[in-house]
Amino acid sequence: MSELRRGRIAFLPVVPGSLEFAAATRQAILAARPATVAVGLWRGLETEFLSAVARLPEMSAISWCWTDPLSGEDTDDSYLVVEPCDPFVEAIRSARQVGAEVVFLLGQPPGPAGESPAGASEPFADPLPDPYAAARLGLPAYLRTALQELPSAGADLQVVEDMVGALQGVDPAGETLVVVALPALAPLMKALKQPGPGQAGAEVFPEPGDEPALRLAANVLNLHPECLAEVCNLPPYYVERYERWRETPEAKPPDRLQLQRELLREAEFNYHAQTTETLSVWQRRQMARYSRKLALSARLLLPDLFDLLTAARGVADDNFAWEVWHAAGQWPWQLEESDRETVKLSSEDLSPRTRRMRLRRMPLREKRMRLPRGLKDRPKERFPGEWARQIDGDAICSYPPEDLVIEDYGRVLRHKARSMLTEERSHVEPFVTSLLDGIDVRETIRNWHRGEIWVRRAERAAGDVGAVVVIFNEDAKDQYGYCTTWLGEHQNESDMAFYSTFPFDHMVGPGIGRAEYGGFLMVLPSRRMFDIWSDPDYDMAENKPERLLLAALDYSLERHVLYVAAKPPRSIFRTVAARFGRNILYLPMGQLSPSKLKRIRVVHVLDGYRRRRVAKDYLW
Repeated sequence: MSELRRGRIAFLPVVPGSLEFAAATRQAILAARPATVAVGLWRGLETEFLSAVARLPEMSAISWCWTDPLSGEDTDDSYLVVEPCDPFVEAIRSARQVGAEVVFLLGQPPGPAGESPAGASEPFADPLPDPYAAARLGLPAYLRTALQELPSAGADLQVVEDMVGALQGVDPAGETLVVVALPALAPLMKALKQPGPGQAGAEVFPEPGDEPALRLAANVLNLHPECLAEVCNLPPYYVERYERWRETPEAKPPDRLQLQRELLREAEFNYHAQTTETLSVWQRRQMARYSRKLALSARLLLPDLFDLLTAARGVADDNFAWEVWHAAGQWPWQLEESDRETVKLSSEDLSPRTRRMRLRRMPLREKRMRLPRGLKDRPKERFPGEWARQIDGDAICSYPPEDLVIEDYGRVLRHKARSMLTEERSHVEPFVTSLLDGIDVRETIRNWHRGEIWVRRAERAAGDVGAVVVIFNEDAKDQYGYCTTWLGEHQNESDMAFYSTFPFDHMVGPGIGRAEYGGFLMVLPSRRMFDIWSDPDYDMAENKPERLLLAALDYSLERHVLYVAAKPPRSIFRTVAARFGRNILYLPMGQLSPSKLKRIRVVHVLDGYRRRRVAKDYLW
């Protein structure tokens, strides 16, 4: 853009902390190779900035405070994170690469919470459009639009004089590229075009006799790896992709929308590995809509990390939100031990305007009391594979507390099925002589204009509900290869056949494996069921759910068999059920509570009864 030049000085307005403008800054410096690169950073912290940039890709934080020489009192420490995706940091790195001189434009850094001690200058902090628009519209279109929308209020003369004075000291014979914050562009170019008093090249400091000068103390600190996701302007996951792109600048810069998709995809993969749960299509779609609305409420095009975490927790759960947070904070170059002091900063250390979120990876206990002091952590393997080596394969059994949960849920499903039967056989009729089973309010209101009262007659269906079949996944991709049948240990425990993931691929304790049900069958009374997976009577089944349904029709002592799944069985099974003298009740999976289904879908398989004595120390 020709209007962004003043003689041999070219201007590149940027949005601080923006990946898009950091990439544009690098491309501009490598293409123009100027003799001088001027950046809108504080000269009072020049030594610390250059030292922190030299440590990249290991990130640093610059801390500084002001000391009153008369009282000896220090202000609170202020912090600034030096990260690769900042355009000013990228300008310094690229300038060093092409051998250009680096000039700092601003004067002294501000005090805590933006307070300006004597001689200090504050950077421009006007609100700007989302810089992702520059990746879509192009840099020239974004700059034209942003400059038109910026407020026309006057700029801080101290800041402008500092910048003009620094630019008047550069080599006039060489090309100079000025990387400056977008709101500072217009005041700076106006001051260069029409120089005024005080813009002779020297910095403006307080006159003697004014308030005493403060002494600046600054230091470069190493950031702890665990705090990067909280203190960085962009998620370190994005910055890592940018850092790798710097090695191939001829390639297309990373796109933040694509990086967001990759982040969520990786978090979902880790979520499945930790909990064996997967997100459905509707959850991904709802998360995209929710995060988009959160971004629009903040006048952004793309959601920030906090918005992603909010959407992830709202649509899925805290475990998935934590996986998003964990994946977003990965930065392979950061070390906890360094030649610099390592600090673990929080967002409150950088800005008083922060948002908080508490993630609970584990479900809350029913009694929400504090853990006893001195309670030991869950035991862990001393070496990989220790627990798997303790499996002898003599027998398997279940974990009794889980048996109670699934038996209770089976009773709930049977009660719901009986309600369905009663509802099917109920009908309403006008009131004549008897109220029957009560007034039907809905039908009475519907016929109120006729002056009629309608009553309900509920007739009990013949037969009860026996076997229960629950299908979570039809296993079209053969992911649930562990098929077994185990018998109830007492009269109140059902015989059960199920298919699941292989439990001993995911060890959670010595001889204790964790699996996820694909589907299961429950039937009473106990100790009657043969191994249905090897029974030739059910070979007509085309898949595992159909084999469970055939066994349920065969073993059920009651007339009705409940089938819970995402879709009903094939119509031929109505005929098969009639031949058994049974009736299939279909209950859509969507009518049940997702949280309850999630709770009963996990099963732990123990390698023998002796494991029950220690299982409570490993299961959650």
